[in-house]
Amino acid sequence: MSDKKEVYLTTAGLEEMKKELEYLKMEKRPEVIQALKEARALGDLSENAEYDAARSAQAEVENKIKELEVMIENAVVITEINTDTVSIGNTVTIKYVDDNETEEYTIVGSKEADPFNNKISNESPIAKAILNKKVKDVVAVDSPNGKYDIEIVKIS
Repeated sequence: MSDKKEVYLTTAGLEEMKKELEYLKMEKRPEVIQALKEARALGDLSENAEYDAARSAQAEVENKIKELEVMIENAVVITEINTDTVSIGNTVTIKYVDDNETEEYTIVGSKEADPFNNKISNESPIAKAILNKKVKDVVAVDSPNGKYDIEIVKIS
């Protein structure tokens, strides 16, 4: 049984991840190694706070590098955007049936989600409800705050 999970990304999201990985490997990792060397030079490692901090920083950097490598390896890049039905990569305008307000969301993979910029995860309640649906479909969203209905107004 594999614990590898597909990571849905836009092309821009994948590039951002690759840049972060490059930065961690080429800049951050050497900085942490240097800090470790300097802390070691201070002597007694059993009571050396600088050494403990450097080891902790090293563990964080190495964990983040591994996490990014796994995500990039398992990335499914969304390149083809279909506007007939809602899918990852679409920007969707929805209307809340109860109050007639509209919102526009871009559906992205969970690693690219940014609610403050209206980028919602494909695993969010709204995205789950509207995935594979069409314009004019009315769907029920089952959220932690209760159920409500939305209508798909536009898919782009």
